[in-house]
This record gives sequence, C-alpha cells and structure tokens, in this order.
Amino acid sequence: MPAPSSSTSNVGLNSNEQSIPSGVCSSSEDLRAHNVVDEFFQPVKPTLGQIVRQKLSEGRKVTCRLLGIILEEYSPEDLQKRASVRSSVLEVLLEITKYCDLYLMETVLDDESEKRVLSALEDAGVFTSGGLVKDKVLFCSTENGRTSFVRQLEPDWHIDSNPEIITQLARFIKYQLHVAPIRHERSASNVFSSPSLEQFFGNI
Repeated sequence: MPAPSSSTSNVGLNSNEQSIPSGVCSSSEDLRAHNVVDEFFQPVKPTLGQIVRQKLSEGRKVTCRLLGIILEEYSPEDLQKRASVRSSVLEVLLEITKYCDLYLMETVLDDESEKRVLSALEDAGVFTSGGLVKDKVLFCSTENGRTSFVRQLEPDWHIDSNPEIITQLARFIKYQLHVAPIRHERSASNVFSSPSLEQFFGNI
C-alpha cells in the first residue's frame, strides 16, 4: 500500500510544478517589459569625459597646481620627504589629458623634490595615457613663479589652491577653479570653487 500513496503524492507535486512556472513566467515577462520601458525613458547618464568637457566649457588648455589637488602633500616642505598622487583624482586627471593641453606645476625647494614628484606621477600612470609628458610638468622656486608660468601659457582654465594666486590671475585668465576644503566667497564671476578637483566634476 505505501507505493500507491507515494505515487499519488508525486502526481500532485508534478501537477503543481507544471502550473507554477506558467504564472511565474508571465509575471517575470511583464516585469522585464516594464524595466525596458523604464530604462528607455530614463535620461542617459553622461560619461565622465562628457562631464569634463561640459564643465571646462570646451576649454582646450588647462594649468593646474599639484600640491593638495593632484598630490596628497600640501607644502613644498612635504615634498622634501615624499610625493604621492591622490588615487581619487586619477580618473579625472587622465580624462582631462584626453581633451585638454594640460600643464602641471608646483613650487619646490630642491631638485630631489622634483624627482619625487615626477616619479610619483610616473608610478600612477599619468604619463602612459599619452596626454601628458614630463616636459609639461613645470617647477619653480616661488609662488610668484607659478603665476608667471600661468600668464605665459595663457590657459582657458587655471586650477589652484592658493587664494592669492587665484585673485592675482582673475583678470588675466578666462576661468579658474579654487580648490579649498572650505568654500570661500566667490572673488570674481569667472572663479569657481570646490573641495577637490574630482568633486568639481562630480566624480566622488
């Protein structure tokens, strides 16, 4: 007698298994169709490259300070001990080099500091992208030297963390980005501010 009982229960299970998939299949197809419609009507998210070009207003030449923006270090004295590229800025930096003629610059106290900076940039792969060469990394011994570099290069954008330099260059440079942890009062209509370069482009 156990055999028929077992056989009956199996038949019951099989009939249930056959009835469940059709319902599941139908609802999952509806769900898929709904998702396709949702995706179709959602705005396409711009790529980082598109954001970079839009934010820079199609500017083709950019100058940028290294300390506190591209590098982890904040002072020329720090560079006498070490130099390291901020990992969070790397993607944005490489994207800028694709679309712009980028020059990086910094005040250093000795030749060893220069070597540390170039080595850190090289290790981070900044030169292998093809958009930046070592000749476009400029060094000077004073902050005024950086101001002179920028004025000679006449970029569409200059990016700096020194408010004095930003103020000095405001009437000479089309656009500037002041990178500072605390938002400063806008010194001129062509000066923007952001806690970091990557946050300016929304890449955080």
